[in-house]
Amino acid sequence: MARIYKRGKQWCIDIRVKGRRIRRKVGTSKKIAELALKDAEVKIARDEFGFTKNDIGTEKFFERVLEYSRTNHQPTTTSRYRAVIEHFLAFLKAKYSGIGFVSQVTTEVIDRYKTTRKNNWTNPNGQPVESEDDVREYTRRGARAHTINFEVGVLRTVFNLGIKWGYLRENPTKNVLKLKVNDAKPARFLTKDECRRLLDASSDDLYPIYFTFLNSGMRKAELENLIWDDVDFERRKISIRRKEFWQPKTGEREIPIGGQLLELLRRLKEGNDQHLQSDFVFSHRDGGKIRTKLREQLIRTAKQADIDGLTKVHTLRHTFASHLVMSGVDLPTVQKLMGHSDIQTTMIYAHLAPEHLADAVDKLEFG
Repeated sequence: MARIYKRGKQWCIDIRVKGRRIRRKVGTSKKIAELALKDAEVKIARDEFGFTKNDIGTEKFFERVLEYSRTNHQPTTTSRYRAVIEHFLAFLKAKYSGIGFVSQVTTEVIDRYKTTRKNNWTNPNGQPVESEDDVREYTRRGARAHTINFEVGVLRTVFNLGIKWGYLRENPTKNVLKLKVNDAKPARFLTKDECRRLLDASSDDLYPIYFTFLNSGMRKAELENLIWDDVDFERRKISIRRKEFWQPKTGEREIPIGGQLLELLRRLKEGNDQHLQSDFVFSHRDGGKIRTKLREQLIRTAKQADIDGLTKVHTLRHTFASHLVMSGVDLPTVQKLMGHSDIQTTMIYAHLAPEHLADAVDKLEFG
């Protein structure tokens, strides 16, 4: 069966492909609808309608993606993938109940997903609010632009796997544009006085951890998986590198060790040799990987130090980068030290260097 029909002012095509009924809006022109129908019939005859022989149901496909992620990614990455996939499947169920196969997901579907995420109620963590009854004071209208861009990026990676596995011919996110990010909050960083107060309020076991964060800019997972073989005392370098049990988020890099941090690491190494003999720089009392809930401890310590708004360990990493920029370090260098794969990520610190940028322009003298 292949036909065109009118619904309201819109002309639609109604076709069957490999036992599946597909109905799509074409526009307000009957002539264009007739041409679209003929084009669809030709593609069906040539087996070029967009489906592959290995087409797969959406839910089963996403299950395989998560299985792949559990094998190849860190648990935190898999958790993020799972959250995005759950959002997307809930959206398909609510808006596109007729989509049962992954090949039926189109660019239009992805664009509508963006619109839905931007307009619907969401909680502070970016999670969709399921019903109007769940709207509270802390909910707001729409997820932030950078959150939606991240979710579309995850879907792009997911559908690329579909192409790799032979389920898709092209990626439905291919022509989807990023939203302009103008709703992002400025990165919170600590002043030098706040850094001193935080360290002064820290317990003996937390002080080396916070001090290392502030003086290296490492990510939380990088610090937790740092082993003594990664620390080169002669070259004064920390190597962020892949291990059998862990891999860096954005590849390997080296971080120079400053004088004070070098002294602290040497003291830790001496204590480790005498007592724990652990492979990990920051270890649990049994010698294994640190299991301290660093965020909870940081919030508690910040409260004791009378520091407002310090609720994320990542803020210590922002502090490292921010003070580098304010000290005149150029952004490409900060990018390398932070391990940013894209200079645009580092650009969030650009506003902290107005005098540095002005000095650079002053160096140009023509005429």
